[in-house]
Amino acid sequence: MTESSGLSNPERRMLRAMLGQPSLTWSLEDIMKACGWTDQAIVVGAGHGLSNKGFVSINELIRRTVKLADKGRQAVSDGLLEARLWRWVGSQEEPTMQKLQASFERHEAGPGVGLLKKLNVQLNGGVFECEDPSKVKTELQSRAMFLGSLPADEEDLSERLLNHFNGRKGLIETTEIRLRSWSLTDEGSLVLASDLEEKKQVAEITPELLQSGEWKDADIRAFDVTLESATPRTGRSHPMQELIERIRRVFLEMGFSELVEDYVQTAGWNMDALFIPQDHPAREMQDTFYLENPKSLELDSDLISKWKSIHEDGGDTGSLGWSGEFSEEVSKRALLRTHTTVNTIQHLAANPDKPCRVFSVDRVFRKEAIDRTHLPEFHQIEGIIMEPGANLQMLVTTLKTFYAKMGYPEVRVRPAYFPYTEPSLEIEVKWKGKWLELGGAGIFRPEVTEPLGITSPVCAWGMGLERLAMLVLGLDDIRQLYISDLEWLRNQPLL
Repeated sequence: MTESSGLSNPERRMLRAMLGQPSLTWSLEDIMKACGWTDQAIVVGAGHGLSNKGFVSINELIRRTVKLADKGRQAVSDGLLEARLWRWVGSQEEPTMQKLQASFERHEAGPGVGLLKKLNVQLNGGVFECEDPSKVKTELQSRAMFLGSLPADEEDLSERLLNHFNGRKGLIETTEIRLRSWSLTDEGSLVLASDLEEKKQVAEITPELLQSGEWKDADIRAFDVTLESATPRTGRSHPMQELIERIRRVFLEMGFSELVEDYVQTAGWNMDALFIPQDHPAREMQDTFYLENPKSLELDSDLISKWKSIHEDGGDTGSLGWSGEFSEEVSKRALLRTHTTVNTIQHLAANPDKPCRVFSVDRVFRKEAIDRTHLPEFHQIEGIIMEPGANLQMLVTTLKTFYAKMGYPEVRVRPAYFPYTEPSLEIEVKWKGKWLELGGAGIFRPEVTEPLGITSPVCAWGMGLERLAMLVLGLDDIRQLYISDLEWLRNQPLL
């Protein structure tokens, strides 16, 4: 006889059912039907407990199914990119690269040409040529048939085509299903069904149970304290939020106050106030998000007049300005701020005689193509010191103190150029033996401060938060910061 008193009621019921057909390999459905259960978790838990006690063995079969992803479904509907390009090549008397670029979107033409080259379709003098079109046709048909056959078990598919489509993003995806079955062990088959009657089980002795006397007939559940327990999953901040809070703490320790302002600004405050010329490339629609509603915002006429004077001839600052004509309409255009300096300069303009040390860690927007190092929406870190006697040495010392508190004691600065600071510096920190540029700094030019009535020097510096996060977290792709990968998030260190 084998000891079975330590079994839970679900384990008793499952083992008793399996003893009815001791030679059978039981599937999940078999167990649920025999035990009258509707919850798969009960089967898995009872089976695991019986396996730990040596009464059953667990057999696990992993089934991998390949199915279409979003781009794959589109390819089945519209045709693969290389197939569409090949049809176009066949329809042209002279299929040139120039004509292809005019017929297809930019995001299709470049990758599509690469796919055609792998099919031995070559560019010769700017014209597409192929020695054996029949091979191209056969391969394209095979690829289309492969996608058309999905979903399917991985083992039933061509390994060559599976590897091909696994190397292309968004066409197919593989899901993994684990199929469990249970069978009695020799030890389990020796248990008597009569010993498996279900009893009221008690996991906790309470005063009520003792007073009622029910404990006398109850089965006190045993716990094996030697078994390893699962590590509990607890909530935590996202690594980006943790880094933001760490930066805030450093600034506050250094005596700075936080500044939070609006995302929507005028081109006047965003660029004109910072002495960025109105014909600067950064102002183009390819780089800046301009708004349709509101299309423009009102600005103080006296302020516009001062900016106009500064930009056209330098005003009373001794500068020559940028020459050319200053447009009030351009200055009033509404946009999503491209940097946080727009807000610090507004704060300084509202408090021109009040010394301050302020910082911000906030979102900015630029019309960037998304890739491993660029996003259209990101965060910028900015610090400002405005007080009598502020100078370059104070700025450099503050920078070194900030980065030392962030964990980067080796800092150096190099001369640089920015439209609204002079002198200007680039900030570099040493990381893994290499110098990495993390931001810019400088002292605001008179063309920026004098129109706003600011008489004290203003030291400023800023950098991209995501770039610092990539450095801290050891990433080489900025997009990883915003992908909901729970496993990656759980494994990140506390900052």
